[in-house]
Amino acid sequence: MLGSELGVMFRRRRTWAMLCALAAIPILIAVAVRVSSPVPAGRGPAFLDRVSQNGLFVGLTAMLVSVPLFLPLTIGVVAGDTVAGEAGLGTLRYLLAAPAGRVRLLLVKYAGAVVFSVVAPLVVALVGAGMGALLFPVGPVPLLSGDSIGAGEAFVRLLLVAAYLAVSLLGLSAIGLFVSTLTDVPVGAMAATVVLSVVSQVLDALPQLEWLHPWLFSHYWLDFGDLLRQPVAWDSFATNVLLQGGYVALFGALAYSRFITKDVLS
Repeated sequence: MLGSELGVMFRRRRTWAMLCALAAIPILIAVAVRVSSPVPAGRGPAFLDRVSQNGLFVGLTAMLVSVPLFLPLTIGVVAGDTVAGEAGLGTLRYLLAAPAGRVRLLLVKYAGAVVFSVVAPLVVALVGAGMGALLFPVGPVPLLSGDSIGAGEAFVRLLLVAAYLAVSLLGLSAIGLFVSTLTDVPVGAMAATVVLSVVSQVLDALPQLEWLHPWLFSHYWLDFGDLLRQPVAWDSFATNVLLQGGYVALFGALAYSRFITKDVLS
């Protein structure tokens, strides 16, 4: 059942269009830096001024740029479509007619969203590393702690950052799953999920709500800097895992309670 779900997801033109759009971000960054004058230190996104010195920074810069909008947008589309998309197409009733049951169907739908949450930042990281190696020199990478590591270890750190972002998106995926059980209109579920990600980031930017910040699912999205130190500090990673796990448990339970009592008419 999971294989069928993933097959349907990755055969859709929409899925490939979103992955291509994400891949275009590091390509545009690399080309823009290559054809322009050197970026002054401190201008633009973090790491942008180091791209011309080391191509591996293309992947880091692209992931940093993708976090506020592009990654949540694609996750919102996939997660919001999980249940509402089937209802909108009129296939949900036939899926539930199978002996799989509602709980298994819900788990499979969420697992599909999780797989996309892993693939999306990985595409940005790999395309960024490839474009960086193609257009710029690649060598030892200076870390935030002042140490330098070889290109091979730096590539592993790049994959760790992609894994951190994948974990960061798990809570949003669970929220999208729950919203998707509330409606039969997939576009509405997608839009609501994306809006909630924007609202969370806006609330996180207000100093008056500092007491609320640690509880927002987007609060730790940009805290992957600890993975770029020597030695690696895992505190922010562990805190992010706990926070996202709490959102998965909460909104997974809400999705379950809604879906098992949902009157499926289509």
